Amino acid sequence: MKYKFIDLFCGLGGFRIGFERNGYDCVFSSDFDKNIQLTYKENFGEEPFGDITKIDPKKMPDFDVLVGGFPCQPFSVSGKKKGFADTRGTLFFDVCRIIKEKNPKVVLLENVKHFIHHNSGRTINVVLDSLQELGYDKISYKILNLKDFSLPQNRERIFIVASKSKSFDFDQMKLTKSRPLASFLDKEGDFEYLEKSSYTMLEDKHVVLQPSGLKFVGYRNKRGFRYGIRPNTEHLNRVHRQPNRIYSVEGYHPTIPSQETSGRFFIYLPKEDRVRKLTINECFKIMGFDEDYKKVSTPGQLYKQIGNSVGITVVSELARQILNQGMLNEDESQKEIKRDSSKVVNKQTQLALWN
Repeated sequence: MKYKFIDLFCGLGGFRIGFERNGYDCVFSSDFDKNIQLTYKENFGEEPFGDITKIDPKKMPDFDVLVGGFPCQPFSVSGKKKGFADTRGTLFFDVCRIIKEKNPKVVLLENVKHFIHHNSGRTINVVLDSLQELGYDKISYKILNLKDFSLPQNRERIFIVASKSKSFDFDQMKLTKSRPLASFLDKEGDFEYLEKSSYTMLEDKHVVLQPSGLKFVGYRNKRGFRYGIRPNTEHLNRVHRQPNRIYSVEGYHPTIPSQETSGRFFIYLPKEDRVRKLTINECFKIMGFDEDYKKVSTPGQLYKQIGNSVGITVVSELARQILNQGMLNEDESQKEIKRDSSKVVNKQTQLALWN
């Protein structure tokens, strides 16, 4: 049996790929961004619905799982908790509209790591309260890191899994340590190298493989702080901004952000003793996209899109575990309702035949 899902705020289709790899069938997608719609259509053969606020849930196909990486927006929380009502004016309200009407078996939501602390924790509390109000009182959430799912990127995101019948167990997820970034690089291409005079490499005594898997080895010679430098931190003077930093391919890459539309992600290649930018294709690879994924936007748009995307290997494992943990199986109460409905239908049919 193929379970069905919908892909809200679909972006490049990371959720879709992860779920389809596990045998699910996507029956609806939505994203407001016109550039995203073009890329999505080129890769999946369908154009996502645009404005989620214009969706009529009654006209949507039925589905088993709702997935979406919804925007982080503050809720106008009044003195008393209103749950679902507090979400009005945000896009999450429209997610709730769809859930209320379609009643999926599982809801899977994704957001940035700091969502859990957004607005002093009030934002996530409203989300959880809203889901509970809609009957989804079996809620689990956890911050997952892409580097623990076979991809060399230190990318932490919070995932929320909600159901009416069974709690999701994150501890059952299979973790797979990633190989270093060097294993994911393009073998050939139009690489953009930096002139040696434009950057400074750290002394060996300052280079360590961090617990995150990052190996910070240098920085671009951009203007740094003039004052307030602490003793023994002179080597960090110019690295207060991420685009100035250089990381070795012997470790992992830091989070690819959506705000960096110039692609200023610099990597050090020890074997060549050179520094270059990470290519767009490499950015896609360390998010889990296959080589044949079609990239049809401008470079700036593609960097933004991949920065907003979701790690496919994480999603794939979540999709697999939703199946393995029986999250989509009917509980006894649902089976009883169906049995009772069947009895009523059969009785009505018999009466009709007698008459």
